[in-house]
Amino acid sequence: MTTTTSTCRRSCATEFRRPASPRYWDTVSFKIRRVTTTRAGGASSAPFDTFNMGDHVGDDPDAVAANRRRLAEKIGLTDRIVWMHQVHGDRVVAVDGPGPTIDNADGLVTTKPRLALAVVTADCVPVLMADARAGVVAAVHAGRVGAQHGVVIRGVEEMLRAGAHAEDISVLLGPSASGRNYEVPAAMAADVEAALPGSRTKTSAGTDGLDLRAGITRQLKELGVVSIAVDPRCTIEDDALFSHRRGAPTGRLASLVWME
Repeated sequence: MTTTTSTCRRSCATEFRRPASPRYWDTVSFKIRRVTTTRAGGASSAPFDTFNMGDHVGDDPDAVAANRRRLAEKIGLTDRIVWMHQVHGDRVVAVDGPGPTIDNADGLVTTKPRLALAVVTADCVPVLMADARAGVVAAVHAGRVGAQHGVVIRGVEEMLRAGAHAEDISVLLGPSASGRNYEVPAAMAADVEAALPGSRTKTSAGTDGLDLRAGITRQLKELGVVSIAVDPRCTIEDDALFSHRRGAPTGRLASLVWME
């Protein structure tokens, strides 16, 4: 499990580049934490070995529940993680407390401290967003279809409705399929590029490919978000991470964001 932390006070030192806006230097109230799991250290058997967070992939439900409990205990948020049943759509839901898994959603937003929002992935892009000044965080599941349909835009819009300001939002794009390995047919690459400019690329083999994180980065900048970090890891090539493209069936990583 890897962790990145954003801590903002009167002066600010974070893992993110400083936004240009002077608003960033106003007093802020929250420490932002972001976590992405790996596949090590859990209870699941092959091919979900071992720290699988996905409850929809065919794994033993008891193993998944044990893995999720271990994660919650590890980050000190027992019974304080909100999960989704993701559907590769663009629905983003505002939540104010723990409860049953949110159905038919691909994004979560909250203004509540110590409430972790979780995304599960195995090649798609986990988008973890926070405005530490306003006290708003969001977690978005951005696969090819969801990204095409604007799920990241919906996430930013929901944050703004909750009181965030685009220039104060910091974003971490977590590990996902990289452009050098994410091969797709030329027609699909063209369709995605039309909806998400900047995402079409060539793989390391010279074939048509997609770099969703590049397209999402461009999209976020057009929305006024200037503080964007990208985890360099590629799920397809990193054996420490789950990847559906590398081998299915397989488990899912969890990426979480919360405020303290």
